[in-house]
Amino acid sequence: MQQKHIFRSIRAVFWGGLITWGLAGCSKNFLDRNALDAIPNNEFWKSEQQLKLAANACYDYLKGKNVVDMENLGDNTIYPPLSDYLNISTGNFDFTVGTVNNEWVNQYKGIRRCNHFLENYKKAQGIQESKLKQYAGETRFLRAFLYSYLSFFYGDVPLVTNTVNIGDDDIVYGPRTPRAQVVDFILQQLDSAAAELPLSYGAADLGRITRGAALGWKSRVALFYGKYDVAEAAAKAVMDLGVYRLYYAADSANSYNELFTHKGKLAAGANKETMLARLYLIDVSMHNMSREAQVPDQTARFNPTKSLLDAYLCTDGMPIDKSPLYNEGAQTAYGDVFKNRDPRMSQTILAPGSEWGGKDDGDQDANPSEIFQLPKFNSDKKGCVTATGFYFTKYVQVSAVATYNKDPNDIHIMRYAEVLLNYAEAREMQGKLTQADLDMSINLLRKRAGMHPMVISELNAWGMNVRDEIRRERRVELALEGQRYFDILRWKQGNLLAADVKGMKKAFVPSYMQPYVASVPVDAQGYMIVNTGRRFVDPKNYLWPIPLTQFQRNPNLGQNPGWE
Repeated sequence: MQQKHIFRSIRAVFWGGLITWGLAGCSKNFLDRNALDAIPNNEFWKSEQQLKLAANACYDYLKGKNVVDMENLGDNTIYPPLSDYLNISTGNFDFTVGTVNNEWVNQYKGIRRCNHFLENYKKAQGIQESKLKQYAGETRFLRAFLYSYLSFFYGDVPLVTNTVNIGDDDIVYGPRTPRAQVVDFILQQLDSAAAELPLSYGAADLGRITRGAALGWKSRVALFYGKYDVAEAAAKAVMDLGVYRLYYAADSANSYNELFTHKGKLAAGANKETMLARLYLIDVSMHNMSREAQVPDQTARFNPTKSLLDAYLCTDGMPIDKSPLYNEGAQTAYGDVFKNRDPRMSQTILAPGSEWGGKDDGDQDANPSEIFQLPKFNSDKKGCVTATGFYFTKYVQVSAVATYNKDPNDIHIMRYAEVLLNYAEAREMQGKLTQADLDMSINLLRKRAGMHPMVISELNAWGMNVRDEIRRERRVELALEGQRYFDILRWKQGNLLAADVKGMKKAFVPSYMQPYVASVPVDAQGYMIVNTGRRFVDPKNYLWPIPLTQFQRNPNLGQNPGWE
């Protein structure tokens, strides 16, 4: 590229880095190719092939495994060793935390790349108008996607729609744009993208962004910002496309879990539910999700919390504190907590008798074992250790657990299931929800799982709040998909993050494992307290601070309330 398009001063680090049209391998169809040498800008933008390479390069900034990692920001799971995500989740962090700066920098690097594309793509010659629109639509979506996370995290952020160059002091050193204006821009860009994008692609372009993805993301953003009519309309538009449907496995009872294994990959052909995903390919581009959930010689990186387990209803559709199917006082063994529960519970959280890859478990009579029976608490590097007493099975391909970074499973960023949840929530928040709405949204999810339907008249008779149950449904359906933290923020329920993180009842830990949990405190009911000293300051913690590095480079950014 021409030198003016390359950041070479310290101010450039604020926005991003050098643009090259190299691609990170993500899919066997359009992102798994070797890096290309940088081409001068005045020699680029000539052909459709170059244009496609430029659009593909923008996909580098589509989030992948990081989506799942962000689950540790919420209250569904915890990884106790000191980490940025744990610190943020507990409220015990400041503007020097690396993740706070990395998210800022990475989003703006991607935005710069998208801006550069959108400034130049029309220079290409001899390309069908539909193709030009497609590539532009993909890039507009990605830019809106990146700005979404910036606004979720930081609130007001600089809105930059052109490629920032050396000497652009008015932008590099300018103030932040009000959040509402940024949101309007995001929604407008998603509308434009939806109008430009096709409904689907052929096999060679598997994983490219579609019209449905743009509309679905619009529903997520609109829901976050309380634009419920917009969220409803966008979700309904996706539903009316007739393109997406819930995934069903050959063994329908296991459909939910199978979606998050290799059988549920888009490339497998049967998945019409995933609307947006980061695609991975064996021996080309892989991640470590399966191993991190059941790592055989360390502590699991994702430990389900008691709070998450408690959220699952009983099979009669009632919560554990109301259902006659659940008697906490009568429980005598670890596995009792899984009995008579929403089938998605044991397809998300590892239940006794399930296949696993963690080698030794806590059953001293069956080590090592391919079948899980009891949790393990002793760190002898012979099996997977849990902090809470629970493990995940969702997103685990057992065959990928044994070897580091050998998991090619898709990372699902948006599913049709979420669109159905968005629709139901948006309708309820406007006071428009009907039983028919539930039957065409949430009850489709429950039917897939083999779960009792949500019936408004029943909820009323049981003294249950419809809004709370829609939110519960979202938590259960989308567990481990990186959305819980953002839902807590938008529902203004930050107090949930301040609560102690708890695990299983200590009395259910076998006697030979008791020495390893002897120092773990318990609450009044005997449940282990895994993490304490948490806090959430309102309104401070509803936004992240502006990273110290960025504030030092540009004092005009100011700081978010409470972080000064």
